[in-house]
Amino acid sequence: MSEIVNVGREQVHVVASGPADGPPLLLASGLGGAWFDWTPTARLLRGEYRVTVFDRPGLGLSPAAVAPPSLRRDTAILEALAERAGRPVIVLAHSMAAFPAEALARLRPGLVRGLVLIDPSHERDPRVPVRLAAALTPLATATGAFLGATRLAKVAGPFGRRMILKHTSRRDEAVPDDVVRSVYGRGTVIGTVIAEDLAYREMAADLASLRGRRPFPPVPLVVVTALGDIEDPAGKREWAGGHERLARMSPRGSRIELPDAPHMVALDRPDVIADAVAEISEAKAT
Repeated sequence: MSEIVNVGREQVHVVASGPADGPPLLLASGLGGAWFDWTPTARLLRGEYRVTVFDRPGLGLSPAAVAPPSLRRDTAILEALAERAGRPVIVLAHSMAAFPAEALARLRPGLVRGLVLIDPSHERDPRVPVRLAAALTPLATATGAFLGATRLAKVAGPFGRRMILKHTSRRDEAVPDDVVRSVYGRGTVIGTVIAEDLAYREMAADLASLRGRRPFPPVPLVVVTALGDIEDPAGKREWAGGHERLARMSPRGSRIELPDAPHMVALDRPDVIADAVAEISEAKAT
């Protein structure tokens, strides 16, 4: 089932599958991602779970955003979608989406059954001397609008998507090319990707501040580390070390390391994600 739902002031495109009474899963894509990045994973999970995938405002098939990307906005969207499930959810968050997923667990632990952070973004020292993301978001939006009006978006967007996927996945798209073009050929999507990139550092800094105020709840936490697209040994150690620190946030945390898998784990290794969900689902509540 695909629909547009209201979450506060924003509207988001939501795709739900699986039994309505199944244990609820909430899937959040990384920077610039779309619902179809989860297609292989959703296929494995929807037989047993109620799987809800969504596009953040301005991405995928969601309408343009009202507010610029921020940790507060994106956490509020996760919160509203989790509340719609009617019971605690297991949140699966890829890359940058790990920021609001962790924030949700800290702010509304009663909504979260567990977390699977899939090759999550992390920053050891995310201080931001000057905050410019909100001020620059209109420029990003205008850039996207210009590309859409001149039809350059129909070329630049899908081309950029192909180039990124070439370096982050070892498989083809999980949906037909016309679906990919219908998403990444939108000027709104391109502008939103730029805006999310501008907001990245500030979101990391806001999460670091939140960590000092709100403890992480003792919920099951699985961190999946993909090292297949990192060539530098020192870079691999740093990335894995950051994920080890994330796993230690919870006394029930664990980590899975995938030496040969690239960043788009939901496309390349959906089996690993399904196993992580099963591990959390079978864990006893504390």
